[in-house]
Amino acid sequence: MNFESRTVDDVMSDQLLQIQGVDSKDGELPRPPWIRVRLSANDKVEETRALMRRLKLNTVCEEAACPNLSECWADRHATVMILGSVCTRACAFCNVDTGKPDAVDPDESAHLAHAVAELGLQHVVITSVDRDDLVEGGANQFAESIAKIRALAPATTIEVLTPDFRRKPEALGIVIAAQPDVYNHNLETVPRLYKRVRPGADYQHSLGQLAKAKRLRPETFTKSGIMVGLGEERDEIRQVMDDLRASEVDFLTVGQYLRPTPKHARVERYMPPEEFAEVRAEATERGFLVVSATPLTRSSYHAEADFRRLQAARAEQLAER
Repeated sequence: MNFESRTVDDVMSDQLLQIQGVDSKDGELPRPPWIRVRLSANDKVEETRALMRRLKLNTVCEEAACPNLSECWADRHATVMILGSVCTRACAFCNVDTGKPDAVDPDESAHLAHAVAELGLQHVVITSVDRDDLVEGGANQFAESIAKIRALAPATTIEVLTPDFRRKPEALGIVIAAQPDVYNHNLETVPRLYKRVRPGADYQHSLGQLAKAKRLRPETFTKSGIMVGLGEERDEIRQVMDDLRASEVDFLTVGQYLRPTPKHARVERYMPPEEFAEVRAEATERGFLVVSATPLTRSSYHAEADFRRLQAARAEQLAER
């Protein structure tokens, strides 16, 4: 991304575009009243932004125009995006730039660790763009980032949200060997929609990554999520839940897809809050330790609190055995 100084107003303006939607002549659905976020700019938001720029770190909060940015940054929560800001994929839902990726910054993991220590984070989420151009898909940068954070902030728990590492057979093992507390890889949508929504990815491969992560280190929590509103049916959502539980995934997130620009996939439907509650109940019945299913749920939204919920749920589960 461009590291030139951006004001809080710039960030809030980008965020407002994401929430309100964009002018469209192709039948864009009007935003329902439950898709509302209270935008706020304060000193903590500006301090978080300034720290990220000073250390030359990207955040998925900005790159993906997350509607929860102001709330999370005010609480000093930011999801750091390593391996540059340009992705080698072109998913139909994602606002991250696509093209020739940036050179890997050898100092990035050290900068990340310093940011975690300076912010005093108890929990950090690390994600990345897809790096199909790298032999190990960027797995070494994930592992190095985990190691550097452990050295500078040993009390901080670490969650990684990785790409699929497709055709990179050694990559997942490198990441899991670094012992993250949570391994997250999002399925994003139902299998039928993959070709349109997530070209370049494979549903069964992604499922396999989640199952393999659990086999490699059972004590690591596994997590995955999907978006709704892309044209999926409820029975397809149920099948995804069943597939994830068969892969022993612990935590499910379900959130409403919001179209970032007219170039991206259209929103086919806005799921009402009461239906999200039904999805959450169905997922809980299937045995997920934690489920987050609301219109504004995102992978790392309330990640720290959700991690504590995961710990408590596992402790309760073990006590019952």
